Amino acid sequence: MDYRLYCFGESGNSFKAALMLSACGLEWTPVLVDYFNGETRGAAYRRDVNEMGEVPVLDDGARKLSQSGVILTALAERTGQFGWRDEDERLEGLRWLLFDNHKFTSYVATLRFLVALARTGETATTEFLRGRAEAAIGVVETHLAAADWLVGGRPTIADLSLSGYLFYPEDYGIDWGARPAIGRWLDRIRALPGWKPPYEMMPKAPAKRA
Repeated sequence: MDYRLYCFGESGNSFKAALMLSACGLEWTPVLVDYFNGETRGAAYRRDVNEMGEVPVLDDGARKLSQSGVILTALAERTGQFGWRDEDERLEGLRWLLFDNHKFTSYVATLRFLVALARTGETATTEFLRGRAEAAIGVVETHLAAADWLVGGRPTIADLSLSGYLFYPEDYGIDWGARPAIGRWLDRIRALPGWKPPYEMMPKAPAKRA
């Protein structure tokens, strides 16, 4: 089965899906979405690709899946890779996926977007986001100080989900060097088959027009 992934390089949520496809050894093609020039907000994209106006979207020829957690779950179930061995692991994995979507990626990604991509400088909003991001990062650092992986002692989609935004080179004011457990975890993920940095795995979106 050949997959098409609607994505753009700056999107860490897209990178989660791209890394899963590559790590599972699946054939896939990136479909560049012109995010910064408004493609996801256009009527055609919402009608034909994703009514939510977001990336990533995974097209397998039969249907289109959106939301990175759904894509990761579907691929784990189809391939038998990076998934759960029993009900306890499934629930623990779901706990981390929900934490990621609500408190980890949501704050880290938004902070990165404002500071590094939109270049807003420090504002009351970024100060709030930074505090929330630091708190969530602390939870993950504490967990990984006592475990190599988030769930089950091996890499799962929980690890791919939470790490998605942490491989980008942009500086947005988080001192990752002060999180050695997260650093070691990211090195273990880099050692997975098929891993490449986000901008080598997916094309960058065109810069916003004046």
